[in-house]
Amino acid sequence: MQGHLNKLFLWAMFSSATVEKAVLDCETTKADEFPSPRVYSKTNMVMRGQNVSLFCSHKNKSLQITYSLFRHEKFLGTQNGTGEPMIFNLNISEAGDLGPYKCKAQVLNCVKYSHDFNFIIADPVTAPELTITVTPTGTERHVTLSCLSVRGSLPINYTFFEKNVPISSAISKNEREPAELNLTRKNTEEKEEYRCEARNGLPDLAQYSRPVTMDSTDEEPVPDVEPGPCVSIAQDEAGDSQEIHYATPVFLEVAPTEQGFFFPTNDTCKPTVGSKAKVQSKIHV
Repeated sequence: MQGHLNKLFLWAMFSSATVEKAVLDCETTKADEFPSPRVYSKTNMVMRGQNVSLFCSHKNKSLQITYSLFRHEKFLGTQNGTGEPMIFNLNISEAGDLGPYKCKAQVLNCVKYSHDFNFIIADPVTAPELTITVTPTGTERHVTLSCLSVRGSLPINYTFFEKNVPISSAISKNEREPAELNLTRKNTEEKEEYRCEARNGLPDLAQYSRPVTMDSTDEEPVPDVEPGPCVSIAQDEAGDSQEIHYATPVFLEVAPTEQGFFFPTNDTCKPTVGSKAKVQSKIHV
């Protein structure tokens, strides 16, 4: 029994000497053996009053590391761990809570600091407006989809959908300008429904435009909302009539020809005079 205790004592002395040597050699340790820790979050864009998490981690997964978190020079807390990142939960309520944050990793007397991390106060995007421009060309139609969110922190990523199926990758805009997608469609009897999504760096706060349904036979996009109160009858020179439905707002760009349409006077609905030779229909939803 005494011999076993002596062995344990000798092992402890050896381990202590080894640790002491490691402590003394800390400043000359290679960078890849004990590098600086990393501090990060799933997003750096937050809203005022939002709860967020900061992670402190280290490449060395075998050491028992003491992590300390600081904002400016203020100490916020300490956690001990091996391998897994340490999580610090925060609330961003004012400008001073944005940072900079710094993580300290310590093993005995060996200390390393992370780079600074800052949050950014961001505004969520508003529901975008979808604009559709249609140009008929024989048996096909050239369709241009345009999507814009008038508010929200930049950059904003836009994605276009047809019947809830994405038809584009995310189109990033660093300026307040619409994202566009050009399509070519065959003239068929099927109705087409489009919508777009706007998303910035705020997680889980995407906004969608109202869906727009387009009938390829009459080539007029119609928003998926309650029909407008205006219905006018257009008569051409041959006396034929067409019923034209209006959504709010609708813009028609028509190439004038010798044979035009004549519309009755209406104080609430005043469509543009033109022909059906070439029609570009635009609708904002």
